[in-house]
Amino acid sequence: MKARVTVMLKNGVLDPQGEAIRHALGTLGFAGVEGVRQGKVIELDLSATDKAAAETEVKAMCEKMLANTVIESYRVEIL
Repeated sequence: MKARVTVMLKNGVLDPQGEAIRHALGTLGFAGVEGVRQGKVIELDLSATDKAAAETEVKAMCEKMLANTVIESYRVEIL
């Protein structure tokens, strides 16, 4: 079973990488981009066979290591 975790900075948290990307896109002529939020995607191969148990386990991984829940939010997808 596979899981995909998407981690993004929470709204209101300064995103300097996103701002750098927005600026670079403007420099390349993409003037219509008003904002960019940059995040990360983590894909996991799991041995679990139960979808609900896998989701619970991945959420625990996020809370303990994969996301800094003070400034980041995350979304878990079981594929």
